[in-house]
Amino acid sequence: MLIECLVYIALVFVILGMATVAFYSCFDNMKGLRRNSNDITQALNAGELWRADIRAATKPVQVETENDLLLIPQRDREVAYKFADAQILRRTGKDTAWSVVLPKVEKSKMQAEVRNQFTAWRWELELATLRKPATMRPLFTFTAVPSAATTP
Repeated sequence: MLIECLVYIALVFVILGMATVAFYSCFDNMKGLRRNSNDITQALNAGELWRADIRAATKPVQVETENDLLLIPQRDREVAYKFADAQILRRTGKDTAWSVVLPKVEKSKMQAEVRNQFTAWRWELELATLRKPATMRPLFTFTAVPSAATTP
């Protein structure tokens, strides 16, 4: 009878040990999923902000290659975007400070696409990943067309 009790106690400890390992494995995966969903949400919000700025352009959007800036003239200000130090920065006016729109960026490219009757803008964005190599690369593409007044 004493041996049976010891076997049952050992069995309970084995089951509790396996349950603890399973719990912490699920907990780590949940933290990674939360972090990834926050990164995706930030990227989508930054993309929508960029698209709104492009749509609000009152003059043609310009690319300043020497400083790697995208300049978007609007009615009362000039909005600028820049990729530096693995983050996307945005400035709303020449005298204002740069603010971080999106951290943890691997690559960013904003370019014009000349089409038949208008110029569209495309932003290709890749977020940085913790795992190297990543099982799935977080890539985003945003497209926007300035107002009719800015087309050539």
